[in-house]
Amino acid sequence: MSDTPGTSSDDAALVWRKSRFSNASGDCVEVATLPRGGAAVRDSKDPHGLQLRFSASEWVAFIDGAKAGEFDLPSA
Repeated sequence: MSDTPGTSSDDAALVWRKSRFSNASGDCVEVATLPRGGAAVRDSKDPHGLQLRFSASEWVAFIDGAKAGEFDLPSA
């Protein structure tokens, strides 16, 4: 994973999308598929800010973990 500034020549081609579960308050993240596989993630309120970039294998591991509940917060 790497964090990079949000402006480069490659970034112009990225198609960013928000979850359909995003709310109107703007507390959202956006995800884009990278040209060589993997994904970039950014804060929707700061589209020119930092991005987290994941290789294809890192992204698959994250998604699989999220689906399995590995990142669920503990019940209060």
